[in-house]
Amino acid sequence: MNEDSLAVGQRSLGDPSITYPLWPPMTRGCPETSTPEIAYPVEVDYAYDKVPAGLFDQEIGPDLGRWAPLLPPLHAPTLGEGGTPLIEVEGVFLKDESRNPTWSHKDRLNRCTVSGALGAGAPGVVAASSGNHGASAAAYAARAGLPCIILASADSPPAIRDFIRSYGAVVLPVPAGERWPLMRRIADELGFHPVSNLSVTHTGHGFGPEGYKTIAYELHRQVGVPAVVFVPTGYGELIYGVWKGFAELHRLGVTSATPRMFSCEPVAGGPLARALATGRPAVSVEVRKSLAYAIDCPVNGYRGVVAVRDSGGGAVLLTDEEMATAQRDLAHRGLWHELSSAAALAGYRKLGERFDGPVVCVSTSSGFKDLGVGATPTVPLDPSWPAVREVLRAHGM
Repeated sequence: MNEDSLAVGQRSLGDPSITYPLWPPMTRGCPETSTPEIAYPVEVDYAYDKVPAGLFDQEIGPDLGRWAPLLPPLHAPTLGEGGTPLIEVEGVFLKDESRNPTWSHKDRLNRCTVSGALGAGAPGVVAASSGNHGASAAAYAARAGLPCIILASADSPPAIRDFIRSYGAVVLPVPAGERWPLMRRIADELGFHPVSNLSVTHTGHGFGPEGYKTIAYELHRQVGVPAVVFVPTGYGELIYGVWKGFAELHRLGVTSATPRMFSCEPVAGGPLARALATGRPAVSVEVRKSLAYAIDCPVNGYRGVVAVRDSGGGAVLLTDEEMATAQRDLAHRGLWHELSSAAALAGYRKLGERFDGPVVCVSTSSGFKDLGVGATPTVPLDPSWPAVREVLRAHGM
């Protein structure tokens, strides 16, 4: 398909009647509706009446360009993102986003955000990230020929920092609280295009969640319309993107229904669950320590509220132990996923409901990204048969 983008502008989620031009991409949310306490995101709007017939009939596969009419202009070259498999586990379907080029869902987002940087003529990109997003932004910047700066937490996994550096990005390991002020300074002083959040409550890059819509397009081809979708949730960009994709399918008459969306957060934080419970657009919470560092966020974004509220879904809070059990069980079925990624299956299990239709759990990234990976020392084993046999018996063999 791969036709030109039908994007026509940017629209405020705080007040959908407020619109802005498509360029430049808005990286600090909607200036008219935001306050010093709450920032409202923008989203991309399209000429939906011009969507080509057959767009959603094509087979899925790598390269988001196949969905170009309903994405921002894709100036950045593809790395083969998207087209990820759907695998049945425990009677539910797992959408395995670890199969993307940098082994996470963030590749869908960064194909769009780095495209925004190129379209805006920026000299480089900058992001604050301790894991998946940093690696993905670095990879897509490298593919596009742009310099990249990643502000990582000083305590982020060393393997992840090496992963990011491998793409030629400059990694600045600084205290977590200093990442966002430095990113704003780099954007203002050097003109680098920020591809992660700059606002008081999360808005992020206006183009980013558009890439996540393609998960919904693919699920429609793979399984139809799920009854529910469980999504590991940090700032809420992913759950909103998937919801928007299904809402577009319904708007265009391709489907007659939409799924309920369930956010899955660590109980150590859970700002989206708190916002939903209190009826607020966004809240800040005190974050306790969690090994699910990729989704252990101190603040939510309004996008997540919209997705859960408008879909009739809900929020699930999870302990590290519940996520670790789901992670272990997935690994024993041949699927090694990050602890944060296992939140979706853990959330489905914890909710304990039966649904009339397919259940999809989005699994976001590879187990390689976890804290402590590779840190366990290997103790040489006596190769004699009695010693080997003893070890095998201890494993029930």
